[in-house]
Amino acid sequence: MKGMSEEPPVGRIVCGDAVEVLAGWPEGCVDLVFADPPFNIGYEYDHYRDDRPPQEYLAWTEKWIDASLRVLKPTGTFWIAIGDEYAAEVRVRMRERAALRNWIVWHYTFGQNCTQKFNRCHTHLLYFVKNPKRFTFNAGDPSLRVKSDRQLKYNDKRANPSGKLPGDVWNEFPRVCGTYKERVGWHPCQMPVRLLERIVLACSNPGDLVLDPFAGSGTTLVAAARHGRRFVGVELSQVYARRAARRVATERNAAGTAKNAKNAKGKPSPRGKCTIEKSQRGPAPTV
Repeated sequence: MKGMSEEPPVGRIVCGDAVEVLAGWPEGCVDLVFADPPFNIGYEYDHYRDDRPPQEYLAWTEKWIDASLRVLKPTGTFWIAIGDEYAAEVRVRMRERAALRNWIVWHYTFGQNCTQKFNRCHTHLLYFVKNPKRFTFNAGDPSLRVKSDRQLKYNDKRANPSGKLPGDVWNEFPRVCGTYKERVGWHPCQMPVRLLERIVLACSNPGDLVLDPFAGSGTTLVAAARHGRRFVGVELSQVYARRAARRVATERNAAGTAKNAKNAKGKPSPRGKCTIEKSQRGPAPTV
């Protein structure tokens, strides 16, 4: 019936406008949101204009932020990847909406080569929670911890043998360049899956629902699938949605079935799937 909220289609990528799609879901149904929106710096996407006037872009940014926060649980976590041009504006707009836990700088090699200014080699990752007293952060997960200087440089016996949590500058994850095996080749802005794995492992638990409102190449969904999280994506481009779904399905077949070779009855688990569906709130607009 019109006006009734529909549950998020878990394990799928919805092809449509994120603001419109999320408006049809119930409040508080998602545990973790990772949003990597267009940066409004002129990238060539197949179904989106990435050079809007600043005020138009910021007005749209507020819309998708509010749509994402509405479906996020009260204990949920919200990550936003953004470039230099609008990082400060996004932070200001989030001040009254959620609590900032970290402003991560992702420093990468093979950054953009500039001839008239210093080269760009970082992206901002803003880490928010709805409730600063109730949220998921798996500090004890051994896969999150790194060796400390006490261990590596000083051989200090006081060092925690489990290592330490990473700092707020992440330089372990190179940008996914064209020659990398991980590169899918059909999307201009692919993030490294290892970076998303860190976020998924830190800020969600197995069985939690992870949302990417700009699914793009599907990296967030791949990271979620690898670690037993449920996932759902939204993607404006039908081409990207179809290819991302194929990528996630391949990942689930390769890794997921190896982890869970048998179900409770001792039979082989079904093959992993990830499908797309068209938004029921009308066709995806051309913008």
